[in-house]
Amino acid sequence: MSPIFDFLFEQYSDYQTIDIILEIIAVIFGFLSVWFSKQNNVLVFPTGMISTIIFVYLLFKWELLGDMMINGYYFIMSVYGWYIWTRKVNDTQVTPISRMTFSEKKISAAIFIATLLFVYLVYKTFDKWTSVVAYIDTITTAIFFVGMWLMARRKLENWIFWIIGDLISIPLYFYKGFTFTSFQYFGFTFIAIFGYLAWKKNLNSNPQTA
Repeated sequence: MSPIFDFLFEQYSDYQTIDIILEIIAVIFGFLSVWFSKQNNVLVFPTGMISTIIFVYLLFKWELLGDMMINGYYFIMSVYGWYIWTRKVNDTQVTPISRMTFSEKKISAAIFIATLLFVYLVYKTFDKWTSVVAYIDTITTAIFFVGMWLMARRKLENWIFWIIGDLISIPLYFYKGFTFTSFQYFGFTFIAIFGYLAWKKNLNSNPQTA
């Protein structure tokens, strides 16, 4: 094997084949979910739910509690988001893309702080608050919790949280030994940037929803 290949994938030598296959499947559906989100397509939710179910299983098995909670929360918020995105606000329109209100900014701040405290308590309870990874994992969990809530409510600013969280997750997952998932977040970053631009264009063309 080449040194580059070994550097990227050597950690998989001790993994069960089924777990590697499941991670790849979860990554594929994760990409589909983010792509559908960029396209403002409700299929973001069913594809995302498949990805999150698989990741909850794998992350529980790998004892990555913060990551597992992120994906469990994603699943719950996908159900909520599916409802919001398909709910009709009048006889002809479903919930449109819009910007955050002042009230939603306050709720986002509350979600962020509450998530930090909750994940910290989980790590302390299971005696996992032992490395810098736990600190970073706690922060990214809070970022993604806010991002998912905003995406479920079809708010433009959700992409900003995804971009920040994705950038942090690229080296974090590689360090944890999950190269495929690290690649996933690398791809997510670019999709999130284009998603923000696409949603902003949509919003600018419908100023009444801003």
